[in-house]
Parts: sequence; C-alpha cells; structure tokens
Amino acid sequence: MKQFLFKPYSWAIIFSVLLTGATTYVLLDTFVIPKSIVKVIVDTTVNTEADTDAPSTEDSESAQILTDTSYQDDNIKINITTEKADDTTVYIADISITDISYLKTALANDTYGRNIKEATSEIAENNQAIFAINGDFYGFRDYGYVLRNGTLYRDTAGAAEDLVIDNTGDFSILDESETSTDSLNLSSIWQILSFGPALVKEGNVVVDNTSEVSRSMSSNPRTAIGMISPLHYVIIVSDGRTEESTGLSLLELADLFTKQGCIEAYNLDGGGSSTMYFNGKVVNIPTDGRTFGEREVSDIVYIGY
Repeated sequence: MKQFLFKPYSWAIIFSVLLTGATTYVLLDTFVIPKSIVKVIVDTTVNTEADTDAPSTEDSESAQILTDTSYQDDNIKINITTEKADDTTVYIADISITDISYLKTALANDTYGRNIKEATSEIAENNQAIFAINGDFYGFRDYGYVLRNGTLYRDTAGAAEDLVIDNTGDFSILDESETSTDSLNLSSIWQILSFGPALVKEGNVVVDNTSEVSRSMSSNPRTAIGMISPLHYVIIVSDGRTEESTGLSLLELADLFTKQGCIEAYNLDGGGSSTMYFNGKVVNIPTDGRTFGEREVSDIVYIGY
C-alpha cells in the first residue's frame, strides 16, 4: 500500500475516484434520490374577504353533461378542440369556472419535496381531477417560489418569471429577482407557478423567435396556460419531436394564445413532461423524442372539486 501511495500517479487515481464518487452523488441527489420535506394536508378553501360564499370542496357536481371532448356542470365548463398548427398537433382546452377554488394544483404523492414524482394521470386520478396538465416540475430545483392552493412551500428566489393566480382568478407575472415573498400579500394569492417564461402580457406577445427554454431545440412539446378574463382560461398542450408533430417554438405558442383571445399566457414545463388529461384518459401523445409515454413529474394543475 505504501509503495502504491508513493508512485507518481497514485494520488491522481485517488483524486479521480473521489471526484467521480462526489459527482455521482450530486447527480443522484439532484435527479434521483427522493427527499420528502412536507406532507400536504389538502385544504382547498380559498381565503377571500370579498366572497364569503365561495364554494367549498363539499360542493357536488350537479347536472353533468359529459362527452369525449367536453364537460359541463353548474360550476365548470370545459371544451377541448384539436387542431394542426405549424406542423404540430395542438390540443386547446377552453375552461370557464365560477370560482377559483376549482382551479387547483396537486403534488406527487401529496408530498412537497425533491424528486417526488408520479405521472400526471396518476396524480390526477388520485385527486379525482376532471381535467389536468403537468405543472412546473418544481422538484428538480432548489429555487423558484412554490405556492400551491394558498400554501407557501418555498420562498427561495431564482431568476424566473412566475405566474401568480390570485383569489379572484386573475393572472399576473412576477419577476422573482425583483420581488420577495415578504413584499407580497400572500393571503390574496391562490397559486404561484415558477417555470416560464411569460408568453403574453396585457394582450402583447412578450417572446420572439430567439426566446427559448432550451437552446438545443426550439420546437418542442409544450404545456402552457392563459387567461381570457378571470375565471375564463385557455390551456394548450402540443405534441412534438415526432414525424407527425414537430413541436412549437415559444413564439408560435404565444401566437396561439393571442388567437384564442388571451391577455395573459405563461409557459409551463414541456418536452417529455407535456401531458393533458381529461375524464380518465391522456389526451395527447407524450414523448421525449426517444420513448413514448408519460414522464413522471412533481406536480399538476387541474380542474375539479
């Protein structure tokens, strides 16, 4: 052993082994090892002083009208259309609700943490969602505000633009680098999603043909949410990375939202995560370009009771 340690290359070998071990651990810790931080206690009551008669989770769905592409009851109306845009299959959901409490979020395994993951459809089914999409995949990062169903889980700022949904159902965009959670009236906020970027602000497209989440590929499967007016939303999911559907750029995605009449729109996690779920089924064709099927994610945005 002593003879080995005195050889000129021995310390280089030891250092390489230690470096490889440390790098492997960091990668596993970042992308693989689950870390449960908080078990979610489901409470979907919106804190609003303006509407003391806001519906509770005990409200029952009455007079349901359900088809393969639509759902309607006294509180929720969903209509899904499929079209071809920019050589891509696009799924557009027009959603109207009577109260913001019907636009919810849910975490994989009902747990806030790192690398806690389930398929969008699994999380949706566990929460009896009528309609759902993948969220912002907060669990792959240690930064980015996470406020879900009125509860703040993470206040560590990054450099992202966030989508803020308040208790009236209104959308606004928050710059994390310029706004701390201490400066926000958190009791008036229902959801904060951190991925981005913003696509449309005050009716204006705010991305261009150089805007992209990943510089390696500009056309991707996409998931995004927009607002026509408070409580009237449009959600768009596109296929991509296949011969049948190339995928959308952020600019193409933003243009679709303006055509739908949205004054605000925001990009969520895309690529292999992009999934739309409705009435017990996955609507789109999720793929990362190599394999088909749902990618497990940290969270979903959904419509339900």
